[in-house]
Amino acid sequence: MSSVVPALPARHPWLARLPGLALAAAIAAAATLAAGHPWLQGHGIGALTLAIVIGMAVGNLAPARWLGASASGLAYAKQTLLRLGIVLYGLRISFHDVAAIGVAGVLIDALALASTFALAWRLGPRLFGLDPTTSMLVGAGGAICGAAAVMATAPVARARDEQVAVAVATVVVFGTVAMFLYPLLYTLAGSLGADVSPLHYGVYAGSTVHEVAQVVVAGRAVGEQAADVAVVTKMVRVMMLAPFLLLLSAWLARKAPEPAAGASPARLHVPWFALGFIAVAGIHSLGVLPGRAVSIGVELDAIILATAMAALGASTRIAAIRRAGLRPLALAGTLFAWLIVGGLAINAAVWGLLG
Repeated sequence: MSSVVPALPARHPWLARLPGLALAAAIAAAATLAAGHPWLQGHGIGALTLAIVIGMAVGNLAPARWLGASASGLAYAKQTLLRLGIVLYGLRISFHDVAAIGVAGVLIDALALASTFALAWRLGPRLFGLDPTTSMLVGAGGAICGAAAVMATAPVARARDEQVAVAVATVVVFGTVAMFLYPLLYTLAGSLGADVSPLHYGVYAGSTVHEVAQVVVAGRAVGEQAADVAVVTKMVRVMMLAPFLLLLSAWLARKAPEPAAGASPARLHVPWFALGFIAVAGIHSLGVLPGRAVSIGVELDAIILATAMAALGASTRIAAIRRAGLRPLALAGTLFAWLIVGGLAINAAVWGLLG
């Protein structure tokens, strides 16, 4: 007799989802509490990263009957809740951030994003033998905003759970290296006689470091002014997530194979959550929302995204990640080197052109 508990009948969908949602929420709560530890905060390890790690541990160690009963809720969390979390992510940014860093900062962000993703798309399949989907996810994580970008890109690219988990892992590895390496590079530049202002360092870090939390750590190591500029630059980069998803969706639709005679053509998949992200960011930019409402929304969004990451982790099998091997890390390492060297070249060229 099978030890897997079947899902509840379809006429009770919410009852069927409760075990999985409760499991994901419990993992998210544990991750959120753990993320408050000073050591983890100092190393830029946030609740999203911890949620997927704890989720993977639970998903690979828990009895099969638990996971069978939790399947419906976990699927709902990593799909529907994830999209809702991306929409509410718009509360974290404002279009006023664009004015704060000027044309130069916006152009640097755009060039760094486009070049990094293009490299991932070209090098992933051709040089490292990766599938296009994994290449896109790794590229999005490095180019935009780490784990959140990977999660947002996954439904557009129709990625599998293990592909998402692998891409998130690369963000954690190289983003952690970046937040310690960048302050050392700043010190090295100073010792070599280069006059790098906090403004220039902040834009450089904000336009090339993976996660927001990692940008904060890399910026504060140099000073408060550098940290402020870095965070604003990073949030402008995050703002580019929505147009990136829309363009990616249109591009994938164009690249779809020609339908057979008499078959319906491939339809453009417009990610509604990307439009929702833009709408929420626009409303927030107008300043019509009470500050308390924004704070509550941001806190709720953090819970929702952590729950989605926990569900993703619990649905991921380590054996599938092992099969991917070191190739995703090799691609991510190449992109990381590009962000450091190519990102520096982009920053220097734009500042030289626009002052």
